[in-house]
Amino acid sequence: MTAPLQSPVFLSQKTLPVKISGKQPIGGSGRNAQMMRNFGVRAGPKRISFDRDCREALQAGIDKLADAVSVTLGPKGRNVVLSESGALKIINDGITIARAIELSDAIENAGALLILEVASKTNDLAGDGTTTAIILAREMIKSGLLSVAFGANPISLKKGMDKTLKQLLKILKRKSLPIKGRDDIKAVASLSAGNDDFVGDLIADAIEKIGPDGVIFIDSSSSSETSLIVEEGMKIDKGYMSPHFVTNQDKSIVEFENAKVLVTDQKISTVKEIVPLLEKTTQLSVPLLIIAEDISRAVLETLVMNKMRGLLRVAVVKCPGFGEGKKALLQDVALMTGADFLAGDLGLILAGATSDQLGIARKITITSNSTTIVADPSTKAEIRARIQQIKRDLAETDSSYHSRKLSERIAKLCGGVAVIKVGGHTDTELEDRKLRIEDAKNATFAAMDEGVVPGGGAAYVHLSEHIPFIKSSMEDPDEQIGADIIREALLAPAKLIASNSGIDGEVVVGKILDCEWEKGYNAMTNKYEDLLGARVVDPCKVSRCALQNAVSVAGIVLTTQAILVDKVKKREPSVPRIPGITP
Repeated sequence: MTAPLQSPVFLSQKTLPVKISGKQPIGGSGRNAQMMRNFGVRAGPKRISFDRDCREALQAGIDKLADAVSVTLGPKGRNVVLSESGALKIINDGITIARAIELSDAIENAGALLILEVASKTNDLAGDGTTTAIILAREMIKSGLLSVAFGANPISLKKGMDKTLKQLLKILKRKSLPIKGRDDIKAVASLSAGNDDFVGDLIADAIEKIGPDGVIFIDSSSSSETSLIVEEGMKIDKGYMSPHFVTNQDKSIVEFENAKVLVTDQKISTVKEIVPLLEKTTQLSVPLLIIAEDISRAVLETLVMNKMRGLLRVAVVKCPGFGEGKKALLQDVALMTGADFLAGDLGLILAGATSDQLGIARKITITSNSTTIVADPSTKAEIRARIQQIKRDLAETDSSYHSRKLSERIAKLCGGVAVIKVGGHTDTELEDRKLRIEDAKNATFAAMDEGVVPGGGAAYVHLSEHIPFIKSSMEDPDEQIGADIIREALLAPAKLIASNSGIDGEVVVGKILDCEWEKGYNAMTNKYEDLLGARVVDPCKVSRCALQNAVSVAGIVLTTQAILVDKVKKREPSVPRIPGITP
């Protein structure tokens, strides 16, 4: 007879009576309500900082993070060595560096986290410009705190900054130019990747093949070479349910041409449910792809047996995804093939399905873990309408996860999916190259969305020239100071790019101010020239998001009067300190 096993975690109520706040132990019946009334949560001791001390500590943390990130800005920016879990990485990506920083002082770390929010939000919305956003926010906070120390009202400062931002964004939108053709795409991608023409050509080739609605995935290559793979058609991450469906034995894949498609989210329990459809496809001598939630063992065996005998050309694939994402993807497949989506929750049963409810695909390729469907030309109009609908949903969402999923759906519908296989001789080189290509990809799509403006920080410098006119509409002197805070911050990126190139930033900014809108300083050639003509450009979306997010967080910091952080207890030494002996 064996003794019953007792879990060390899940114990009966009588095993471990617990006392809370001196009340009776929990255990037995009818005590749960009393336990909930007496149970309370106490926070640990807090360290509180007020006024100037609070803001100075936040500023110190912001400066430390910004100083670490700022060295990477510009075409001649430097790298940062990052040690994580004993592994060393050489990084040139602002958001990656910012996320790795954790400061020992709790209030300083809070400042670093606030400035990290600027970079994270900019990265989510535009995919690039994180270093610029951090630099802008740091300068605004620095100037703003100085103004507050001299008696300016922080609420009025924030109002002035918000009013100025609103006007500057209108000017930025009006001045942006749409990108045209492959050369513009290459220029944006190359510049974002640190003036790497190879990356520029790679991104330009990918977009040329997949179109503006396509999606580019970045993956590691098994070799040291970097290559581009373009996948035709809609690809879903589910393969055939049985290897007996294979038609090409050499490649172990199923290949159908001009096939009928059945799309449903229901389980096929009996063969009788699909017999009419099987008979119709046999009469037409066309193959059939069944996409269903699941099929019973008996149905699978029947289909396999008839396929092996040459009576049917059929394959079964399980529904991809889960939850709402699954339903949306099945609707896309149905629309792409012209099929009716036989949804169980709409009361559409399989037994009543007719051959008119089947879709058609020009080509279908099924492997053990994926299915690729190439649409028939007759469904192009419906596909375009669906893409426009998803684009409207994409414009309304603020979630980076939903944004990514909607973009993938658009890419699958238009048949545009490219995979860049990134190679490198070492892991360090591989990680650095992947981050650069990711930045280049994001910057390029941002430029296609909202156009481009002069790069090298010149657009911000020229925007600063409009501040005096914006100030003239403000009556409150503190609001005018808020406008001046943004004006000073707008000069910071151009100064830093010049400094990282070994040139005096003040001199560079002074000369840019004397130039027209499209002209500025090219740090690569050390010349003042037409930046749009030289293809030194920044995506307008990146510039806009960086400025918006910097003003947002700067306003929060300036209106902060106190901060509460956890009090960190000093660890007691393992050996007692002895006066005169312990160092």
